[in-house]
Amino acid sequence: MSTLTEAPPPLAPHTPESRPPKRRGRFTPYWLLLPGILWLVVFFALPMIYQASTSVQTGSLEQGYKVTWHFATYWDALSAYWPQFVRSVLYAGTATILCLLLGYPLAYLIAFRAGRWRNLIMILVIAPFFTSFLIRTLAWKTILADGGPVVGALNTLHVLDVTTWLGMTAGDRVLATPLAVVCGLTYNFLPFMILPLYTSLERIDGRLHEAAGDLYARPSTTFRKVTFPLSMPGVVSGTLLTFIPAAGDYVNADLLGSTDTRMVGNVIQTQFLRVLDYPTAAALSFILMAAILLMVTLYIRKSGTEDLV
Repeated sequence: MSTLTEAPPPLAPHTPESRPPKRRGRFTPYWLLLPGILWLVVFFALPMIYQASTSVQTGSLEQGYKVTWHFATYWDALSAYWPQFVRSVLYAGTATILCLLLGYPLAYLIAFRAGRWRNLIMILVIAPFFTSFLIRTLAWKTILADGGPVVGALNTLHVLDVTTWLGMTAGDRVLATPLAVVCGLTYNFLPFMILPLYTSLERIDGRLHEAAGDLYARPSTTFRKVTFPLSMPGVVSGTLLTFIPAAGDYVNADLLGSTDTRMVGNVIQTQFLRVLDYPTAAALSFILMAAILLMVTLYIRKSGTEDLV
């Protein structure tokens, strides 16, 4: 008997080892990031390094400065100008609170009640950006001029009596007082508060308000339990965008204030441009930056949100 055997399967034709296709453009994102990285290195990192080296130098403008790692400059600058640091934090904090109190209702109105007037109100909010920061600040010298309508109205309402008691004004005068500086800071940085608040409020789903109403929640309860917690990213962003530049500002204190209302920004400007004490000016800049960074870090942690808009 003959036995039948199955024929072996045909051998597959020999093919060269297949290689994964090359990924084209995998370096494209890095090339797109390169201009921004170079910009940060040239205009941020390098000046920071230069200022850090300047802060530990000793010498004079005539003899030249040398890096001697003189860290005592930091302590000397802080001990000499700590009142200006405290004043900067107080002025910036007051202006930030006023911006929040003024900006939140307006942002709420634009997000939920403006209707067809929304675009017009938004244009009015950003209209101050169409003019120079310096011109806007100088305008407040006319608004708060002695004997002007604003000061007259405040006198009639006896508001200046209260502000004088609080140490914000001096009798019937508003210019060259802390109140004038705070007013200038509030006006100039108010749009930086309104825009993040509006963006955050606009993201809130309107059905959440309807659901709260269906559960018989009062409007105040809806705002306290739904609207305000969901708008916290905008609150945090707005307060940071207002407080940080206000703390380092020197234009408002220079044009609307006096020698008694000088902020740390005025001291840094004077040290850099008039006294020509570059190490002290650089040390003051780094102390201000470190103080703001510390306050911002603690504030973000305490606010309970890191989702910034």
